[in-house]
Amino acid sequence: MIDVFKNIVKIEELRKRILYTLMMLIVFRIGAHIPIPGIDSKALASFFNANSSGLLGHLDMFSGGALRNMTIFALGIMPYISASIIMQLLTAVFPVLERLSREGEAGRKKITQYTRYGTIVLGIIQGFGIAVGLESMGGLDGSKVVLAGMNTWAFRFTTVVTLTAGTAFIMWVGEQISERGIGNGISLIIFAGIITGIPSAIVQTIALMDTGDITLFVILLVGIIIVGVIGVVIYFETANRKIPVQYARRTQGKKTFGGQFSHLPLKINASGVIPPIFASSILAFPATITGFTTIGWVQDIGNNLVPGRLLYNVVFVILIFFFCFFYTAIQYNPMKIAEEMKRYGGFIPGIRPGKKTADYLNLVLTRLTFGGAFYLSLICVLPSILYVYFKVPFSFGGTAVLIVVGVALDTILQVETFLLNQNYDGFIRKSKKRKRHY
Repeated sequence: MIDVFKNIVKIEELRKRILYTLMMLIVFRIGAHIPIPGIDSKALASFFNANSSGLLGHLDMFSGGALRNMTIFALGIMPYISASIIMQLLTAVFPVLERLSREGEAGRKKITQYTRYGTIVLGIIQGFGIAVGLESMGGLDGSKVVLAGMNTWAFRFTTVVTLTAGTAFIMWVGEQISERGIGNGISLIIFAGIITGIPSAIVQTIALMDTGDITLFVILLVGIIIVGVIGVVIYFETANRKIPVQYARRTQGKKTFGGQFSHLPLKINASGVIPPIFASSILAFPATITGFTTIGWVQDIGNNLVPGRLLYNVVFVILIFFFCFFYTAIQYNPMKIAEEMKRYGGFIPGIRPGKKTADYLNLVLTRLTFGGAFYLSLICVLPSILYVYFKVPFSFGGTAVLIVVGVALDTILQVETFLLNQNYDGFIRKSKKRKRHY
């Protein structure tokens, strides 16, 4: 491990990328402490302390505390994720966007541009909903969150512009990290927001133990569960099904090609942390809107769409299954894989090339995706079980653990790949020098 860190420091480009990523994440954390104008911080803190166990606490976890403090980054990256979901679904539905996605880099940039526009629109909608909701919020002592004397529409306009600009800036930060740093920028921003809540969760748990609301046995049990969940996540995120592939031997002139065995790796969880992130984003959007209204039946829906409720868990699991199958279908095309294997003389032992191979791959992918979706659902619903039965403020669990471990594994994998590529390039340069010497 020490040698790995030494290699990271030695390679100038990798060192610069890591430092750039850290600096951008620091900028993100600084912005998460700059409040929007016109807010009474004490009344806001009092309101969140009384409502932190529901939807607001869940959303605050993804924003890294920005929502609790109502800062310029209160919306977080969720509008961008929602816009990405909408664009992915529209790409699968409309042929025009599907053709655009196949046009290579130019098409990808165009779709990214549409996603940015969608992010701004969703940011404006959610920002307006938050502005209206803040006007009706108050602390336990009866004080209002919005300072007295603030003009209603001036406050709404300022809040919408500030929150939307904050989301646009976070989106830019994420893209810059992906381009100039290391790892996926958007995922790292969510990662940074989640891990910042770990110390407060630990302090809150210790405080509950001091007051007798939670026993030491429960804390030890939760610690064991955390370690077990992390181990399960690492196992499933790195596990894959290896489909054996044999290539027929063919002769061209005096050379013989093929005849070797290989394998086609298929991940159990091919979609990674995307399903729970997207599912959380979709559930957060309507719940945010219903939370800022006085209509009775709308409030009833909003009250049931909070973490820990049965309706929330059911819809959450359904959305996870949907996005697991949706993204697996986007990443893997069994017919295309079968055609490529047939073109290069490859076949699966015992399976006829062509359509039979495609049907076999489709069956394997369906079973793997179902198992991966079940594993994701179980991990993500776990915090609700702990909260309902053990009354634990378990913010670092379920979806959070999945995202943190998944992003960490992905970032480590990119660093290792970078190191291997650098070592390989260095080996080639030494070979060329030795050849010229002789």
